[in-house]
Amino acid sequence: MLTDKKIAFIGAGSMAEAMISGIVAKKLLRPEQIYVTNKQNTERLNFLEENYQVQTFKNFKEVIPNMDIIIFAIKPKDIAATIENIKSYTSKNQLFISVLAGVSTTYISKLIDHNAPIIRTMPNTSAAIGASITAISSGEFATREHLTVAEKLFEAIGEVVVVEEEKQDAITGLSGSGPAYIYYIIEAMEKGASEVGLDKDLAKHLIAQVLIGTAERIKATDLPSKTLYQQVMSPGGTTEAGFKALESYQIQDAMVECIKRAVERSTELGKLYS
Repeated sequence: MLTDKKIAFIGAGSMAEAMISGIVAKKLLRPEQIYVTNKQNTERLNFLEENYQVQTFKNFKEVIPNMDIIIFAIKPKDIAATIENIKSYTSKNQLFISVLAGVSTTYISKLIDHNAPIIRTMPNTSAAIGASITAISSGEFATREHLTVAEKLFEAIGEVVVVEEEKQDAITGLSGSGPAYIYYIIEAMEKGASEVGLDKDLAKHLIAQVLIGTAERIKATDLPSKTLYQQVMSPGGTTEAGFKALESYQIQDAMVECIKRAVERSTELGKLYS
């Protein structure tokens, strides 16, 4: 399916690197089948070329027509200008994959100006260690085969779920932005650990294992989260004492509002790119 494909990354940031690393490590493609470019950071391109042996380029006319898959891994604000620069070298036989928050497949299709297959995706920063959860959605002209190709590519950086495109804003606010919320909670736990006298490295290790164990438990059981945290508490015990502090500061309400606001922002961005 991917054996003879050539793929171009438009954008050379951390997400592009995570994907390149995963694709090369899992031998989905050979390094010489992968091409990368960006606006002007030659040093970054040199880094990717040296570390992953991929091809870097600046001349769209020479490279883009020969690509089977083009991945947009840039900032949403740059998508219109980027497509304007490459569209005369593209064709409807190429698959376009977007890694842009809030940008619809319809918008990209209008910019490209032909009935090209487009897949919209939302990974997260855990892609850096191959542990992302990526939601992918088909545009109007994408087939089941195109979707399968995208699934294979993003399985190189973690797990994949296929969803309707209208769910992407909600997913962006939950799992796309989710790692940042968890890191924020971890920071609070680290501060708490420091204030009760625990060594920084020990606290980090303990917290990390708590998160790993908790995540594995959630995946392994059908029990609701409320039941799971109630199982940890006993009347008058230590967990209950800590839990009361969480409730007094309305931590759960704050997290609900956090997700809602992130989703609202993704929706607002979507209106700019729809």
